[in-house]
Amino acid sequence: MTYLEAFIIAVVEGITEFLPVSSTGHMIITEKLLGIESTEFTRAFVVNIQFGAILSVIVLYWKRFFQSFDFYLKLAVACTPLIIAFLLENFIDRMLESVLIVAVSLFVGGFFLIFVDSWLDKPENEKNQLTHKKSFIIGLFQIIAVIPGVSRSAATIIGGMTQKLSRKTAAEFSFFLAVPTMFAASVYKLTKNTGLITTDNLPILIFGNVVAFIVALIAIKSFIAFLTRHGFKAFGYYRIILGAILLAMILLGYDLKIA
Repeated sequence: MTYLEAFIIAVVEGITEFLPVSSTGHMIITEKLLGIESTEFTRAFVVNIQFGAILSVIVLYWKRFFQSFDFYLKLAVACTPLIIAFLLENFIDRMLESVLIVAVSLFVGGFFLIFVDSWLDKPENEKNQLTHKKSFIIGLFQIIAVIPGVSRSAATIIGGMTQKLSRKTAAEFSFFLAVPTMFAASVYKLTKNTGLITTDNLPILIFGNVVAFIVALIAIKSFIAFLTRHGFKAFGYYRIILGAILLAMILLGYDLKIA
């Protein structure tokens, strides 16, 4: 992987990590378009640069992130269902190599985003409290996002909305939840594959994290403002169009398999 390839993938990650369009799915597509060979390091790179993006949450929301013990307990409760993801690790790794799964997930998920605002009632109280039970249910929604193309952000925000949280409150909790989730995933991937990180590729990994961090800082603020004002429809149409293009390319015989 070159620095230019790392830069492009990191920009894609920074923009899409907190949008309901699937950052992992977009990085898989980007890998294919750039002709990057799927190796243990590239798979680890895709997971670990997400850590750079989530650091932007701590910087932007540091006053609210470093708060009560009960807040951290709610994050821990929401992370509990992730045990399922670790048990399915090998299956998930195989899915990460499939552009077809990404295409179908994007396409189907797009329809959910178009109608989700009308399906879910707006909360009567915009400051509806987040409880431990609601946190756990949001965590269950997060498990769906192990499927490439689903979007962790979309799953957790919609999960929050099903619990009568406002779009803004649900989105912010989704951002906070990304911190322990992606930190755990990054640390696990690195400790399991310590031999993958060498003096040759460590600078590229650090570079990718820095780029993802800077881009995500800009993306988060823009997304919150857009989501609060306009909802999910625009993202739904985008997902449907992108998913349809990918499915059409696959049906026409284009080789979109990750090498």
